[in-house]
Amino acid sequence: MNTRTRVLILTVTGLMAATAIVGYTVNTRDAAAGTSPTGSIDLATADTIVFRDTAPGPDFGHIASVPSAHPDATPTVSSTLCDRFYAANNTAICLQRGGALPATYATVLDHSLHQVRQVKTAGFPNRARVSASGRMVSWTMFVQGDSYLSDDFSTRTAILDTKTGRLIDNVESIPLTLDGKPYQAADVNYWGITFAADDNTFYATVRTAGRTYLVQGDYRAWTARTLRENVECPSLSPDGTRIVFKKRVNASANRPWRLYVLDLRTMVETPLADEHSIDDQAAWLNNNTVMYGRPRQSGGDWDIWAVPADGGGSPRILIPDASSPTPLGTDTGP
Repeated sequence: MNTRTRVLILTVTGLMAATAIVGYTVNTRDAAAGTSPTGSIDLATADTIVFRDTAPGPDFGHIASVPSAHPDATPTVSSTLCDRFYAANNTAICLQRGGALPATYATVLDHSLHQVRQVKTAGFPNRARVSASGRMVSWTMFVQGDSYLSDDFSTRTAILDTKTGRLIDNVESIPLTLDGKPYQAADVNYWGITFAADDNTFYATVRTAGRTYLVQGDYRAWTARTLRENVECPSLSPDGTRIVFKKRVNASANRPWRLYVLDLRTMVETPLADEHSIDDQAAWLNNNTVMYGRPRQSGGDWDIWAVPADGGGSPRILIPDASSPTPLGTDTGP
């Protein structure tokens, strides 16, 4: 078995373990599976971390919450099932794949996790984001291949303006400037959008000709330009000054990516203290701390970890048996 084959097996296995789901309709209970939610979740609740429960058992895949001051508390588990989840300002995006005839849905939820709008799409749920105001929603699906390490992978990234109802089901149509020159190519793929506070500026990853770049997009002008090479899955800090991202640092099957923070003013990169390979779009717990999903060394279980954003300190488990972390009304720090 060659290195590339091992890479594909390990990555596909990790993705499937992290995102396996037992249903596709939100706000329903599967009595046959023994699902037993413990309560309701309100996205208006301040100082809360909302996440996807990955503990083996009846609550697997359900959206749950804990107080941000006590992440070790017993979670409140809702009846909502998602493969990937994110929320902000009373709006959530839930990506779901499953059902008797497998299909994929991007479902916008309100503060009570009730469905507001559902979009049928294609592919394997991968990334999801909501702007700080709750207006702009984005999601990414794998539509060919199941791994960023596969040469034939393809993504489809959408943007939904919940105020106007405008849906761009594939951002690949956006005019791209690469290294200062207009650029077009058949192999352009975007993923991992993150929004600025103005609900117009966004950042994302673009891949073409085997290279990845951080792009800055203008939603209203519908343009994008590259800022830096080797940046994937960006996530903008609450104060809008930095981006945490995963950087390809190794071609091996075990440690291809590491989390870095990029200062958008100076363009200086800082490696974070966790040296494990992280394949996630990290989230900011506050302006000083980053959190992200990390698979365990053995088995398919995931935990949410946290690490200081300045490159110091040590990584720590924040919430065991969890993925897709979202901070709600958390103190963003100085």
